[in-house]
Amino acid sequence: MAEFVPVSKERQRLTFGRARDLVEIPDMIEVQRDSYAWFFQEAEKNDARQAQGLQELLLEVFPIESYDGAFALEFVRYALDEPSSGEEEARQRDLTWSRPIRATIRLVNRKTKEIKEEEIFLGDFPIMTARGTFIINGTERVVVNQLARSAGVYFTKDEQIPGQEVYSAKIIPDRGAWLEFSLTPGDLISVNIDNRKKIPGTLLLKIFGASTNEGVLDLFDAKEVEKDTSEENLRGMLSAESVLDQEGNPILPRNKTISKEHLEALAAIGRTKIRVWSVDPAIAVTLEKDEAQNADEAMVALFRKLRPNEPPRVENAREYVHTLFFDTRRYNLGRVGRYKMNRRLDLTIPEEVRLLQKEDLVSILKNLLRLKDPESMGDDIDHLGNRRVRSVGELLQNQIRIGLLRMERIAKERMTTIPDLDSAMARDLINVRPIAASLREFFGSGQLSQFMDQTNPLAEVTHRRRLSALGPGGLTRERAGFEARDVHSTHYGRVCPIETPEGPNIGLVTSLATYARLNQYGFLITPRRKVEEGRVTREITFLSADEEDNVYVGMANTPVDADGRIIPEECFTRYQENIVSVPRDEVDYLDVSPKQIVSASTALIPFLEHDDANRALMGSNMQRQAVPLIAPMAPVVGTGVEHRIAKDSGSCVVASNNGTVTYVDSNRIEIKKGAKTTVYPLVKFRRSNQGTIIHQKPIVKRGDTVSKEQIIADGQATEGGELALGRNVLVAFMSWEGFNYEDAILLSERLVKEDFYSSIHIEEYEIEARDTKLGPEEITRDIPNVGEDMLKNLDEDGVVRVGAEVNAGDILVGKVTPKGESDQTPEEKLLRAIFGEKAREVRDT
Repeated sequence: MAEFVPVSKERQRLTFGRARDLVEIPDMIEVQRDSYAWFFQEAEKNDARQAQGLQELLLEVFPIESYDGAFALEFVRYALDEPSSGEEEARQRDLTWSRPIRATIRLVNRKTKEIKEEEIFLGDFPIMTARGTFIINGTERVVVNQLARSAGVYFTKDEQIPGQEVYSAKIIPDRGAWLEFSLTPGDLISVNIDNRKKIPGTLLLKIFGASTNEGVLDLFDAKEVEKDTSEENLRGMLSAESVLDQEGNPILPRNKTISKEHLEALAAIGRTKIRVWSVDPAIAVTLEKDEAQNADEAMVALFRKLRPNEPPRVENAREYVHTLFFDTRRYNLGRVGRYKMNRRLDLTIPEEVRLLQKEDLVSILKNLLRLKDPESMGDDIDHLGNRRVRSVGELLQNQIRIGLLRMERIAKERMTTIPDLDSAMARDLINVRPIAASLREFFGSGQLSQFMDQTNPLAEVTHRRRLSALGPGGLTRERAGFEARDVHSTHYGRVCPIETPEGPNIGLVTSLATYARLNQYGFLITPRRKVEEGRVTREITFLSADEEDNVYVGMANTPVDADGRIIPEECFTRYQENIVSVPRDEVDYLDVSPKQIVSASTALIPFLEHDDANRALMGSNMQRQAVPLIAPMAPVVGTGVEHRIAKDSGSCVVASNNGTVTYVDSNRIEIKKGAKTTVYPLVKFRRSNQGTIIHQKPIVKRGDTVSKEQIIADGQATEGGELALGRNVLVAFMSWEGFNYEDAILLSERLVKEDFYSSIHIEEYEIEARDTKLGPEEITRDIPNVGEDMLKNLDEDGVVRVGAEVNAGDILVGKVTPKGESDQTPEEKLLRAIFGEKAREVRDT
């Protein structure tokens, strides 16, 4: 049954869909805005700021201590100042729209207890516009979200030699050395630190606090048991006692794996019983390979392997191990890494503990040994529970960390080189240039900071919702295989399976699904309706890919009666990567909308289910290439997403409050509420990054009452507050004398005459007049060897007149450059004497 849905005050749309959207589509650019707000915490008071974003960085780097520990620089707080220019001014004067940030720093003299506190300028940080973009050197740029592998632990099974599986566990920290445990077919557990030399796995446990062989065995709940020496399975077990012969010579030392020779020697002296450790053979084999008897020996053994050219002293080894694993500035699992470790290993270590613990390693080794079971599975690195989104705030944080660490190094050096440190101030020690350099690099030339696609509002929205697997710390086009690019079952409702480029980036650059959001850890979540005992409740739950792994999720259009009870006895649901039919009482959740699976661009295609997926992909991509028309028309058949894209793109003007329109013209709208009047300026004939037009026109009249969030002015490619990428024209599918063979189409002359598909494009041309060695270049109408007809559009200064109609090849600005002097003929000397400098030779440039 069709139902009316209000789009705006002037327009209603009939919806014929069977499934009603129960959840509003989230703000399409909240990912960008929330992430940048997370970085600055502008709304929070100084003392209420969480350790995140910029605050976390400053707390991490400070205090900066001098090498002798006598002086320290301490961080107190930071403040955001007002921007020096407005957004529009920055755009017109080719500036970066930014605001200064000042930090209050204390210089503490620990000998005299003297404290000097002052404010220091940290740098100009770009401001995000209301549309989720940045203005860098006068152009609008976007920082694309990165979809990268999350920190945590990953288990894999790999069959390198047919019939022989190698099991491995990789610990990926937020920063620091990667650890890879591997269990070889010979039952030896080895650890590879940062792809260098391998060491026995138990050696690491001794460094982390197990100390001795017995300590390691205790961690794996090893018990001493007595066995008959005749038992077949005794070989390979670890002895729990040492056995001597009649002369007192050792036949079998303690903590040694029992071999065939040992058993023969025991039989020779008449021993029928022996005590052994009941522990996994892999632990026994590894302990035998590991010769360290205590933590210090273990550290020295590790140091010897990783630093073979340095003297292996205990102090050196301790210091090296400390920087490798126990210094949070060098090794840090990060908040996400700790969360993932706890989830995967079933641990309850507090989130603040960002270093590896003994419990982590034991649990990892136990899980590694479990992989030997044929039923157990390794982790899937393409699962969205193992990949997370790094948005602009986090990407910027990682970049600025580099600058701050450089600043710290300079400050430490200055503390030793400044002769009179007692009279120095904090500003003499801190150099903020590295911070400015890292900001410039990130926004100006970073791989993920891109020139914004402004062809039309859809292109703008899509660019801000883009997910890229490329960039620093991500994949490269050449290295990415088929699996990393393929659609995964966890993409459902999180990443669009259709919208992706067709070239070398296919599958690496994707788009957020319509309803997808990010949780506090950066994992993609999507809404589901809770089902209890076959009845659909009003509760909406956002689930991550991990949480959805073991639940049955039904489709949005599952028939439901008036009481919310699912009508069919059996329902088709998704369970992991399969579609299964289950009784209605077993259904856990339902989708909230059929368009939940696709991105905003794909959701604009009516009757998408009848399209071939490959052509839908092309359609999604090509809609972004539509240029704004002079007179656009909203589609007759829409999908209901048009008004959301128009509004969220920022190309329309939206009322910030209720009120009455008191004044309207082509440049501004005034709305009065009580005694307060709000003025909304309109953008006229601005050039976009792609040379298309950005132009707003009012759609309200004087005297209209408007409500908050109502669209009051259309932007480019919108009409009536809805996205309008083209025109509604009559199309005939027929053959017409071969003129429309294959992909050729025939247009009515009327479409051309009446400007149906006409669009305005704005090009900007710049010219510079420089001072050369031979004299200054000049902008002039007086150009040598050029006829008057070529100069007809230029004014007396040699610049084209406003309003002149020009064609390709016409002169817009006349410019001449002085030519090199040559030997002058008597005639030239005479001319030079009469006319002075005027007669000097110039080149037409």
